[in-house]
Amino acid sequence: MAEIQTVGVVGAGTMGSGIAHVFARAGFRVLLCDVEQCFLGRAITQIRTNLGREAAKGKLPEAEIEPTLARIQPTLDREELAGADIAVEAASERFEVKAELFRSLDRILPEAAILATNTSSISITKLAAQTHRPKQVIGMHFFNPVPVMTLVEVVRGLATGDETFATVHALAVKLGKTPVEVNDAPGFVSNRVLMPLINEAAFAVMEGVATPEAVDQVFKLGMNHPMGPLTLADFIGLDVCVDILRVLQEGFGDPKYRPCPLLVRLVDAGWLGRKSGRGFYTYEKQA
Repeated sequence: MAEIQTVGVVGAGTMGSGIAHVFARAGFRVLLCDVEQCFLGRAITQIRTNLGREAAKGKLPEAEIEPTLARIQPTLDREELAGADIAVEAASERFEVKAELFRSLDRILPEAAILATNTSSISITKLAAQTHRPKQVIGMHFFNPVPVMTLVEVVRGLATGDETFATVHALAVKLGKTPVEVNDAPGFVSNRVLMPLINEAAFAVMEGVATPEAVDQVFKLGMNHPMGPLTLADFIGLDVCVDILRVLQEGFGDPKYRPCPLLVRLVDAGWLGRKSGRGFYTYEKQA
């Protein structure tokens, strides 16, 4: 198996900053790349806050906060990822964006490096075909919030090599995560099952069957879910839910995955859930 020492993380949003956090906490050097300094600054601030929370809960020695942060090198220059042994892409859930990144990373990173994606629904096989190293392309699907959630879906594309899989599987374990092997298919396992649930919950609201509060209560009290599907949708981001549903609809060619018109309308209004202050519910806007 390849030895991983330096990790490139592309995208400093909610998922990218969380991924950088867990790699740095596990002792890896992290190159965190994004296109604007404000995104990088916000990510470092969030990581510092989350490390402080972990220290307050006794999950991390307070003396480890600064050394962990010191292992993260923010950069606006993608070329600096040439020093990485693996890159984990955490850009927006659109194939064109990810394809451009993979072509670029394929050129920049060393020949032996692994290219991983945190995509929650897009084909690993299709992304691998954008590169000259399809055996070294794999899905590494973390869950939000990354420092807390233990699951990582490790997704094999059609061409993913056994050594690549073994390296990434072992890497997830080093991060304190539980890797689960999944084969490439639209939405993998998690979102193939979750997104139709969220979509049907939205249809129930749109058709006047129940309020969002009532739908969520049914799932919390009747199915023992820690949060209802519409609260979860707001947490994920309604725009992300719609993007994933469209990937499922296109990937399977099945109209049952078409996004609920209410979901689309909320996204069109800019009501994206918790991150925008309003979705199915209203939230205090985050600073």
